[in-house]
Amino acid sequence: MFPRGMGVSPMLLAGPIHSAPHQHTGRMPVPRSSYPAPVPRIALFTDTLADINGVARFVQALAAHAPDIHILTSTRHAVPIAPSIHNIPPLLACNMPGYALLDLALPSPGALLARAAVLRPDAVHVSTPGPVGLAGRRFALRHRLPLIGTYHTDFPAYVDHLFDDAALTAVAACALRRFYAPFDRVLVRSAEVTSRVAALGIHTDRIIALRPGIDTDRFHPRHRDRSIWSTFPGIRAPSIKLLYVGRVSVEKNLPMLARIWPRLRAAAHTRGLDTQLIIIGDGPYRVAMQRDLATHDAVFLGFRHGDDLARLYASSDLFLFPSTTDTLGQAVMEAQASGLPAIVSDQGGPCEIVVHDRTGLVLGAAQDWCAAALALITDPTRRARMSIAARDRLAPMTIARSVQHFLHLHEFNYEQFQKHKPGHALARGPARR
Repeated sequence: MFPRGMGVSPMLLAGPIHSAPHQHTGRMPVPRSSYPAPVPRIALFTDTLADINGVARFVQALAAHAPDIHILTSTRHAVPIAPSIHNIPPLLACNMPGYALLDLALPSPGALLARAAVLRPDAVHVSTPGPVGLAGRRFALRHRLPLIGTYHTDFPAYVDHLFDDAALTAVAACALRRFYAPFDRVLVRSAEVTSRVAALGIHTDRIIALRPGIDTDRFHPRHRDRSIWSTFPGIRAPSIKLLYVGRVSVEKNLPMLARIWPRLRAAAHTRGLDTQLIIIGDGPYRVAMQRDLATHDAVFLGFRHGDDLARLYASSDLFLFPSTTDTLGQAVMEAQASGLPAIVSDQGGPCEIVVHDRTGLVLGAAQDWCAAALALITDPTRRARMSIAARDRLAPMTIARSVQHFLHLHEFNYEQFQKHKPGHALARGPARR
């Protein structure tokens, strides 16, 4: 437990510490959570909160469903307004090289650690291995606090896809191995990713799969509304719509989708079927993909959010998600919860969401995605059956369930930590699942 009487330098406390939107000194009042107040009191460090990605959305869900967790970040962008969210203005911020839509921020370590000290947490969670996450790791180790992290993003796989450089991929893996080495537990977003984390040198007894969850009320077949397509130029209301939602980037395996789409569209046309590819999202590959598919009935809608996104999911006919690097595949969960059959890769988290030949198709790299998609396009009865099964499978996977599991794991780790003081990576024996 963090020493309640530990002194904090007045110079550090005088630094630019900002909570969005309130300023506090001492222990912050927090709203009543829908769960019992977690034991321990958790400080969560994340480099991404204002960005559009699965990590940020999960952390935002934690803030909404468990406001007793204090979230520390550093960004120049607007963050959700809540007393439990603390945004420390960065010393330096810029667009991430190769990813203009993602922000890279360097926080003031003194201000960030001072805010954490004021909060007096009992445990630390690190969501990202960036500068803010590194500060959280340092804080936990310095004060001998229980430390858990989540392996949200498979960075070595991203580096491999983006640069095709074995040396750079090895450097990324080595950096992550060193980063996670002292953690008590490392949470993964799907069981399939366990082997990837274990390959970094993290013992499997320290790796736990966090139960997946999304907002199953927002993403629901009842939001189906085919009239929504009339609001987008170039989209024909009667067409069969194949949807992709996510970052438009190479590591999502979108070059493969760009290669097969003209062939798939032509094959459907010979059968008298009108098909269109709808891309929701943005990223560094969008310009090239949009250029290559300019004459092939692909429509790029950019970012869509909230109820608008929910309606687009529910009003489409088939979801395509070729990524092999995703540790979970939140977009796949949203699509399936909306009653959308999905075709996914057999690598990464999405293959645990989709049940092959029941809620969609799970395909290997050597399998013909074009033929598989065509088989579903030409069989509306099969798609309807998959749609019902997809919703039935995803309905219990609520975000509340995932948050409850997150809190339970921290409580259990805290209890174990108390038995193994002084604070060091304690998980040398089996972890409770």
